[in-house]
Amino acid sequence: MSSYQRAPETSQGLRLHLNENTGGCSPAVIDALRALTAEDIAFYPAYEEVERETAAHLGVDPSWMLLANGLDEGLHLVSALALRPDAKGVRRSVIPEPAFEMYAAATAAAGGEAVRIRPRRGFEFPLEDIREALGPRTALLYLTNPNNPTGLTVQPSIFASLAAEAPHVTVLVDEAYIDFGGESALPFLDAHRNLIVGRTFAKAYGLAALRAGCLIAHPDTLAPLRAMAPPYSLNVAAAAALRAAIRDRDWHDGYVRQSEASRQMIYDFCDARGLEYFESAANFVLVRLGDDAAPAVRALAGRGIFIRDRSAQPGCAGCVRITAGLSAHTERCLTALGDLL
Repeated sequence: MSSYQRAPETSQGLRLHLNENTGGCSPAVIDALRALTAEDIAFYPAYEEVERETAAHLGVDPSWMLLANGLDEGLHLVSALALRPDAKGVRRSVIPEPAFEMYAAATAAAGGEAVRIRPRRGFEFPLEDIREALGPRTALLYLTNPNNPTGLTVQPSIFASLAAEAPHVTVLVDEAYIDFGGESALPFLDAHRNLIVGRTFAKAYGLAALRAGCLIAHPDTLAPLRAMAPPYSLNVAAAAALRAAIRDRDWHDGYVRQSEASRQMIYDFCDARGLEYFESAANFVLVRLGDDAAPAVRALAGRGIFIRDRSAQPGCAGCVRITAGLSAHTERCLTALGDLL
């Protein structure tokens, strides 16, 4: 397939604020969408082939995987099942901060109460704080590997130990960025039935606008989630695109290499200017600009370059998050940021 030789132009400016695939999806995805017929669109989709191929791609049996309309739908399904109030009242989720905002939103939508764990210095994984927070009313623990927005990773054996210590708690490991780095918790699913892994095809595969994700767990764990999931939530275009995207491994791997090179460019930029940053295993880098953070974000936006101000998240005062995608995009962003600083 085609390689990432040119940075695509966009009328929306340079979008480095939402961790999207800045190189776009594989050309094979466009071909698959163009091949859809009027009948394909008029009829409810069949999922057997996309389920089989996606499960094989992930190295699991189809019975261990549930496709979803983006990982966000998966988060809502798990939250709704785990956090439904019972006769004893409200159930709680535990969220180590900083974290993806959807965890708290899904908790609230399910009628649960979020217990937020403040970050430690340097964003060290707060293992003991999590253990202390897992009380009898705790029903769900949200974990992210690599973390968003820090990009830091944790050994999945630690997640497995938490699942073993608290069998009454569903441990959801969000691996949205695992394509770019870190170790997966998939090998621990058979031993820990309360462990669920979430994946998305929005980032490394470039399918963000089509909404394709999945949950992976033991079939017994997935059974009640399957019963709750709406029928045909993965639309026919997303299903066709997903099959094409996972087949084009070269396109995926090429973008992962571009992201790695872009991360190094950001590190070098920060080192040259004495800026604090966090070495990331994801397709973004968190950089601490201090008082310059908000003005820099505004000034770059005026030039059509968008990065994310993360100052409002716990532990992230003065921090911006920069998507590390195509190296040409990263170079343009860093040149402009260097002029501003």
